[in-house]
Amino acid sequence: MLDPSSSEEETDEILEEERKVVAAPKVGGARVSPSRTSESSVGLQPSRSSNVRPSSPSPSVASEKEKEDLEKMQREEEERKKRLQLYVFVMRCIAYPFNAKQPTDMARRQQKISKQQLQTVKERFQSFLNGDTQIVADEAFINAVQSYYEVFLKSDRVSRMVQSGGCSAADSREVFKKHIEKRVRSLPEIDGLSKETVLSSWIAKFDTIYRGEEDPRKHQQRMTASAASELILSKDQLYEMFQGILGIKKFEHQLLYNACQLDNPDEQAAQIRRELDGRLQMADQIARGGKFPRFVSREMEAMYIEELKSSVNLLMANLESMPVSKGGEFKLQKLKRGHNTSIIDMGQEDENQLSKSDVVLSFTLEVVIMEVQGLKSLAPNRIVYCTMEVEGGQKLQTDQAEASKPTWGTQGDFTTTHPLPAVKVKLFTESTGVLALEDKELGRVVLHPTPNSPKQAELHKMTVSKGCPDSDLKIKLAVRMDKPQNMKHCGYLWAIGKNVWKRWKKRFFVLVQVSQYTFAMCSYREKKAEPVELLQLDGYTVDYTDPQPGLDGGRTFFNAVKEGDTVIFASDDEQDRILWVQAMYRATGQSHKPVPPTQVQKLNAKGGTAPQLDAPISQFYADRAQKHGMDEFISANPCSFDHASLFEMLQRLTLDHRLNDSYSCLGWFSPGQVFVLDEYCARNGVRGCHRHLCYLRDLLERAENGAMIDPTLLHYSFAFCASHVHGNRYGTRPDGIGTVSVDEKERFEGIKDRLRVLLENQITHFRYCFPFGRPEGALKATLSLLERVLMKDIVTPVPQEEVKNVIRKCLEQAALVNYQRLSEYAKVEENVGRLVTPAKKLEDTIRLAELVIEVLQQNEEHHAEAFAWWSDLMVEHAETFLSLYAVDMDAALEVQPPDSWDSFPLFQLLNDFLRVDYNLCNGKFHKHLQDLYAPLVVRYVDLMESSIAQSIHRGFERETWEPVKSLTSNLPIVNLPKVPNVAVPVNLPSFSTPAWMTAMSDTDNGSGTSEDLFWKLDALQTFIRDLHWPEEEFGKHLETRLKLMSSDMIESCVKRTRAAFEAKLQRSSRTADFRVPQSICTMFNVMVDARAQSAKLCAMELGQERQYHSQIDNLIEETVKEMITLLVAKFVVILESVLAKLSRYDEGTLFSSFLSFTVKAASKYVDVPKPGMDVADSYVTFVRHSQDMLRDKVNEEMYIERLFDQWYTSTMNLLGTWLTDRMDLQLHVYQLKILIRIVKKKYRDFRLQGVLDSTLNSKMYDTVRNRLMLEEATASVREGGMQGISMKDSDTED
Repeated sequence: MLDPSSSEEETDEILEEERKVVAAPKVGGARVSPSRTSESSVGLQPSRSSNVRPSSPSPSVASEKEKEDLEKMQREEEERKKRLQLYVFVMRCIAYPFNAKQPTDMARRQQKISKQQLQTVKERFQSFLNGDTQIVADEAFINAVQSYYEVFLKSDRVSRMVQSGGCSAADSREVFKKHIEKRVRSLPEIDGLSKETVLSSWIAKFDTIYRGEEDPRKHQQRMTASAASELILSKDQLYEMFQGILGIKKFEHQLLYNACQLDNPDEQAAQIRRELDGRLQMADQIARGGKFPRFVSREMEAMYIEELKSSVNLLMANLESMPVSKGGEFKLQKLKRGHNTSIIDMGQEDENQLSKSDVVLSFTLEVVIMEVQGLKSLAPNRIVYCTMEVEGGQKLQTDQAEASKPTWGTQGDFTTTHPLPAVKVKLFTESTGVLALEDKELGRVVLHPTPNSPKQAELHKMTVSKGCPDSDLKIKLAVRMDKPQNMKHCGYLWAIGKNVWKRWKKRFFVLVQVSQYTFAMCSYREKKAEPVELLQLDGYTVDYTDPQPGLDGGRTFFNAVKEGDTVIFASDDEQDRILWVQAMYRATGQSHKPVPPTQVQKLNAKGGTAPQLDAPISQFYADRAQKHGMDEFISANPCSFDHASLFEMLQRLTLDHRLNDSYSCLGWFSPGQVFVLDEYCARNGVRGCHRHLCYLRDLLERAENGAMIDPTLLHYSFAFCASHVHGNRYGTRPDGIGTVSVDEKERFEGIKDRLRVLLENQITHFRYCFPFGRPEGALKATLSLLERVLMKDIVTPVPQEEVKNVIRKCLEQAALVNYQRLSEYAKVEENVGRLVTPAKKLEDTIRLAELVIEVLQQNEEHHAEAFAWWSDLMVEHAETFLSLYAVDMDAALEVQPPDSWDSFPLFQLLNDFLRVDYNLCNGKFHKHLQDLYAPLVVRYVDLMESSIAQSIHRGFERETWEPVKSLTSNLPIVNLPKVPNVAVPVNLPSFSTPAWMTAMSDTDNGSGTSEDLFWKLDALQTFIRDLHWPEEEFGKHLETRLKLMSSDMIESCVKRTRAAFEAKLQRSSRTADFRVPQSICTMFNVMVDARAQSAKLCAMELGQERQYHSQIDNLIEETVKEMITLLVAKFVVILESVLAKLSRYDEGTLFSSFLSFTVKAASKYVDVPKPGMDVADSYVTFVRHSQDMLRDKVNEEMYIERLFDQWYTSTMNLLGTWLTDRMDLQLHVYQLKILIRIVKKKYRDFRLQGVLDSTLNSKMYDTVRNRLMLEEATASVREGGMQGISMKDSDTED
């Protein structure tokens, strides 16, 4: 039968190829072309090829070239033949597997990313970052994508992973997922929005970006289809796959498929039986001839023979377990041991004999009655019907029909155990008579169908009943008898034998398969279920024979021969003989293949039954294959081939095909490939150790050439080989094979050495072999495999110290490799040999430091888990890596100019990373970094201290005491901490505005010098604090020193301000014209700032520093008191000057008398103006201005309150003293008016300024007030009134 896959188009293709091959010689000799080398029916013919070549002017050169071409063509032809032969073996494994199944538990492989796909993904992410997509995203997600794009997608390590075929879309997604998890975890909590929701949302957006404009449904369909093909393959898909693997053309496949009869399971089972028998014979030959492989010990030779035979027995058992028939049920438990009769003692033969009941068959018959012809005697309206029965079974009836149109189309289904059943069909008409008991039979027909009978409907002449006038009745019906699966062939044969069929007679024979290894030739009679006689075909050989003299009947002969017995069969035509010989050839399992005699090629011209199609079609395919040169591959004895080398080739080509498909397989075969390779090994006896050694060698070659191979896969194969090679000592063998050949052991040792070198190389290049920790778990598996490779055998564990030393050596080398590649990436190496400025070198070093930190962070994030057992080695690796960087760092710092501070950002960058790393903090490199920068920091602080001290000295010398209006706006013009004659670090450090500046930014503050001082001190402390010096003692020392320095500087500032304050007051006016200047307020504000800054800049937890800080506070407090005292004294002096003017009017003084007389005399003649209130007004104005100025400009309320309290008390005491001195004198009216004005205004103004009543209403105030009221009363009586000036509270005077 044709293979279902062999369509008409393929048949046309084969014919077309045939025409090409046939037409080729007409062009002129043998053609050298791909079609020639792969499609021609015969091998290359050197003589013909050379004959058609034109003569050459230089025969020697031409002949050499011809020879090379010829050798090349011969090699190609040999390779082609080898592949075709291998494909035949593979096809048979696929067509009839009986050992292996396609595994369904293998991990599903992901689609790998190609270079083009990677570029497309990069472009999609770049479009998103450029804002060219419609995806809505917040800033946090955009930043995450930006980081992922820069770190992962643009990485050369990812490009290398794509090139190695180990990068899948799942890898890129997992890296992004791990990348964002840390980011999302660090985000603040948001009510009603969980971080898991944010993560899933981000992943969904990532998938949208990654997919681009593709329709997700199409993508899903494609993924589903690919996943299905990855899981399980049909036979046709497997054929197609291995055509691609072995380079077989479609038409070659069709030729081989049809010629090998791969669609015929009987032929394939027979082929397997022949192969297994051949392997047993080969084992016997080896045992007899002593041609054993070299084993590691002589005792293994006998064991080797036992292993060969036991492996064949296992295959026989597997074949025996294959189902033969789905139709009949046979109880054949007693035959289970009959499959290996060549090994079992022949004395058991009687026990294995079949009984007649073992070969009972079950048939299904379909009888379809179409119509009856020749029914003329009945009236047209008479009712007719048919019945049908299989003799010994039930009877069925058709529907009723009228005699004018007797058609039915009714089908009856029957089952029978008779190979030659009798089918009876009768025609009835309904009786019209009243007394008739049964219907009248008109005719009948009895048929004896066989499975070979025609299936289509045919006309049969009926036997007419008595009394029926229609003598020519015919019935059209079809009888289809199925062929049970355990019936391999049937038909009529002539036969004669010694023990059975002792008389030459034509009988109906059936070839029955009882089990995979038991067949019987049975003869049957009609209507009998059990055979008359049977012949069990075990051990028989069938072949064609010439006609036997003396035997009449039958035209074409063949026989079945066994030692001591011969059975001769004869058929009536050649087709039938060929079919019978083919079927019996499959059943006997013989190694000799019968070939029909060449002189009998034509089919029997005898008419009668239609010829069966099987014979001509199978013969046609065999002839066609022979014409194309395929017969040698089909008929080749599999036992005569070196399947070890063939399998080696098959596995290598399959691996090449697998690594080049669209999956990121990492060296794992697909389920279909595993199935075919398993079946090939089992069927052809390929040793498991050889298989895995070849696999390891092929995988190592690919891995050494840059392909990504899963170390777990290497581990599996290596463990298998190690258990095999060393297992003979410990009794642990993976496949039950105890023999170990010298070749296997030597190859294993070589593989072991290569594998160790590869693993050490991969661990050394772990950042590049396993970028970003992908494939997941691969690095951990590599370390585990290395530990296994280092084992001397399979039970003795390798000392951990030995493993540790190997890994330590790898990681030391890894540090060098990583740093070299990092330096190349940073292009530091380009600067060698060129004149590079120190600033450029420092910039490159800082850039390199950023990359170094990034590498260490990635190692911790992606690779630390794999090295969890050797975490101390990873710390050593990091220190080694940093020590290499230290060389470049030291070289860059050495060329920096002295007293240059541009390198501090480098320290901050490295220290901020190292101090938070538990393993690297205060490690070797960290201590080196501290040793390098400690003198620099001390020198910097020294110079800053000197610079600040000098700036204080120079600043106060030139200080104008103008307030700094808004400090934040003045920051750009305030210089950074400077030292004399030292280059100023322009961007060191990047000081932020201190917190205390913000509160004062909108008020008048201290002087420029003081603000500059405080800002410099704060900036210096901030800078040193931001260094986060890791060594606690030195850090405390720096902090203490800066606090003490701040205390000294603030003390100097306070003292200089106090001196300037006193000098300012001494130079100012002593009269009521005095106005409190802005500078006086600024000096107070300096004290305010000094007190605030001392709490910030000078406070420490240690006892003596806190004591020292309290001394600074005390100094500031005492200085403020002194300044208030000085200012109050100034105010007292001014009041004294006013009172001095009033003293001139004292009673009894010359000036008073003269003034009174002059005024009285003059008033008689002219209107003389009396003394006015100018003195009082000017003093009141002075007081109010001073109060307003101090209240507005001084930023400390407490100082103002203290100042006003002292001012009021001191001036009131002065007034009291002055009045007390004049207790015996009466005040002049003018004096009285002035004093009343001054006292009343002073009291009211100071009350408005918030001076407490207890201070205002002091005893001295009461004394002054009482005296003035007394004087006012006296004056009212004597002078006649005070013109509205009075001490009374009801006074409305201004």
